Amino acid sequence: MSNAAEHLHHDEHHDHKPAGIMRWLNTTNHKDIGTLYLWFAFIMFLIGGAMAMVIRAELFQPGLQLVDPNFFNQMTTVHGLIMVFGAVMPAFTGLANWMVPLMIGAPDMALPRMNNWSFWILPFAFLILLSSLFLEGGGPNFGWTFYAPLSTTYSNDSTALFVFSVHIMGASSIMGAINVIVTIFNMRAPGMTWMKMPLFVWTWLITAFLLIAVMPVLAGAVTMVLTDKFFGTSFFDAAGGGDPVLFQHIFWFFGHPEVYIMILPAFGIISQIVPTFSRKPLFGYASMVYATASIALLSFIVWAHHMFTTGMPVAAELFFMFATMLISVPTGVKVFNWVATMWRGAISFEIPMLFALAFIVLFTIGGFSGLMLAITPVDFQYHDTYFVVAHFHYVLVTGAIFSIMAAVYYWLPKWCGKMYDETLAKWHFWCSLISVNLLFFPMHFVGLAGMPRRIPDYALQFADFNKWISIGGFAFGLSQLIFLALLIKASRKQGEPATDQVWEGAQGLEWEIPSPAPYHTFETPPMVK
Repeated sequence: MSNAAEHLHHDEHHDHKPAGIMRWLNTTNHKDIGTLYLWFAFIMFLIGGAMAMVIRAELFQPGLQLVDPNFFNQMTTVHGLIMVFGAVMPAFTGLANWMVPLMIGAPDMALPRMNNWSFWILPFAFLILLSSLFLEGGGPNFGWTFYAPLSTTYSNDSTALFVFSVHIMGASSIMGAINVIVTIFNMRAPGMTWMKMPLFVWTWLITAFLLIAVMPVLAGAVTMVLTDKFFGTSFFDAAGGGDPVLFQHIFWFFGHPEVYIMILPAFGIISQIVPTFSRKPLFGYASMVYATASIALLSFIVWAHHMFTTGMPVAAELFFMFATMLISVPTGVKVFNWVATMWRGAISFEIPMLFALAFIVLFTIGGFSGLMLAITPVDFQYHDTYFVVAHFHYVLVTGAIFSIMAAVYYWLPKWCGKMYDETLAKWHFWCSLISVNLLFFPMHFVGLAGMPRRIPDYALQFADFNKWISIGGFAFGLSQLIFLALLIKASRKQGEPATDQVWEGAQGLEWEIPSPAPYHTFETPPMVK
């Protein structure tokens, strides 16, 4: 057999994919599992978004309109849980599954069977959580932070299902994180030293360590809630010698690093996209790596800035205030480096770059409102108002979710082998950008004027702003249907064929394999020069 024929035969063998439903149930292929995670996250994003629509429909006018207050609280709770654990985190895990092996020249993830398992337990976790809404008394109604005693003394029996589902999500996250760490440590291509790894790989490696450190803390918190509620313990019950403020310390010791778990991979994505479309190498690569690591370390010493109003001693308030301000320094380094990368570059404004630019501007707004919340004396004014809601949605929607969309637009041609519909993509970008600001920017003002969060009704003075916020919310929700149409079109392989490099100026191992990426890649590891 000639070399060419041998090679062809070899390629056919390597691109052999199993067919049918069993392919997806049994798969240990990192690309398949990445695809499963991404579709799952998108479905959860739409379900969580539908719940947000219930919230915004109720708040469209003052007075109780559509749902009773208890159901409204269930919507705010489950919306938060689904968006955090069901949309953002699985989407980043899907991107890690797809891209980390391609970027480091590995044939697959290190622990492929565990990879399959860590995905397939997720749908069950969310089925359990969502099924609780149909129980007598309804689902969890105590906010996604499930503060005691709301979640222990005053909650309904669905708390048990909520706790069980959170345990399963946590197990999935820990398995995914172990897999990422083992893969990056042991399976990098020859010549790929630590300081040659793409920034997306670096941010995911650091995120994986954060996940392993804090997920068990969340497991501890929900277990104590469970035993307080059903087994007569009193970890958080003052009558039995416990302390409800202890719950907040434990929860936020998990919760604050969790915020960075949801934004560090976004930093990695933006650090891949900005150099590509600026036709320049990333400015200050090493400082980006060190900044990411310092953000991760500092995230463990700032948890109580969520708790300034609980009556902490002044010394503690000062410590947490200054520690929180300190964390803005490495974050500022990143923003500076992205801007410096674009400076005097030959920028072109393809869709991934548009999302990346929107990310940089809008995430920075979220960062500034976070600095305002860090200042203890004024936090007493902002705390538990819509200002806080505005802040974390700027970080998580125009931050995390915009970066995920940027990543999908950036790598989709490599996944499908076809260029997506540019017109639909532009419509999706501009509709999302305008509506998301109409949705979240006015929340700063109603919050500063004193509108509390998590209420189904409000004073007449907030009516005009709330109407606009709701209109922005519905528009943002509808914009995502454009995205859905684009993804369905792309998965049917409609469109112009993509080149192997896809984007002029793109650097890295993933752009050296054919488009679409073959089912098995890097059987022989590439040499990184």
